[in-house]
Amino acid sequence: MGHIPSSRPTRRQFGTAALAASAWALAPAGAAWGQSALPKEVRIGFQKGSAILVLARKQQVVEKRLAALGVPSVKWVEFQFGPPMLEALGAGAIDLGSVGDTPPIFAQAGGSNLVYAAATPSAQHAVLVPKNSPIRTVAELKGKKLAFGKGSSAQNVAVKALAQAGLKFDDVQPTYLSPADATAAFNGGNIDAWVVWDPYYAIAEERYGARVIADTSDKRLASSSYYMAGKDFAARHPGALGAVLDEIRKLTEWSGSHRDELAALAAEATGIDVKSWSAAFARAEFSLTPVTDAHVAQQQELADTFQALGIIPRKIDVKQIVWRAPA
Repeated sequence: MGHIPSSRPTRRQFGTAALAASAWALAPAGAAWGQSALPKEVRIGFQKGSAILVLARKQQVVEKRLAALGVPSVKWVEFQFGPPMLEALGAGAIDLGSVGDTPPIFAQAGGSNLVYAAATPSAQHAVLVPKNSPIRTVAELKGKKLAFGKGSSAQNVAVKALAQAGLKFDDVQPTYLSPADATAAFNGGNIDAWVVWDPYYAIAEERYGARVIADTSDKRLASSSYYMAGKDFAARHPGALGAVLDEIRKLTEWSGSHRDELAALAAEATGIDVKSWSAAFARAEFSLTPVTDAHVAQQQELADTFQALGIIPRKIDVKQIVWRAPA
């Protein structure tokens, strides 16, 4: 597999991103696009592991911002992981959601009606083995059962980690499991290794003594996550979308400077213990920007890799579904 471009924007791209991000903040201040048609309700998909959105829901920052614009209702819909969320987004059941890098590739290949709206660093992922496993390296997974969520960001990490170890995707036995099902299989000895993201990664370390044989602190395995919006929603309601993204951006930046407080709030909201959240946030990056050319290149290479491996059925052009906030 070819080199995966860095998700970090160049100085020029960062400047462009900063200008576009500042445009998000203009929505209630009289900018023309801020005066676009407003929806009666904004429906946001979230995962329990998406602490920023869990916190946004708890603090009602989106509700307050949209109410000031004249949007009376916000609906929050929980999903266990990314692919089902994007199915709902493509079907028009929600308007916005946050997922890893891989679900949008599958969604676009399947013809879903959605767009990339913003980018943020991914939660940390790891390839885990049980504490008593004899497996010490990814190369030793040849012929073994490797679990991850099909179409999730963990599948991309699995593909890249295998390639770095000189293995092909069909050198392992892919076992497609949601995080909840994978937890049971991992602890029951029914799989040999598991690729998953924080906070499930932190929980597996803390509660079950899972050992890491590769993780995304190796930047060759790292990528970005994305806020995806319904294409029609983004076109009809850019002011509302921009306002939501601006509130999420502010909360994201606050979180990076208040990790202990975020861990306590996330624990209260999710029932996952503070220790696991603290471990997850200690290794997390906190930022939110518009989608840059570097993000598009990274996603395009991922799509091309998956198409070459037969994981998706056709070639796609990522840049065709990137939303840009009106100037």
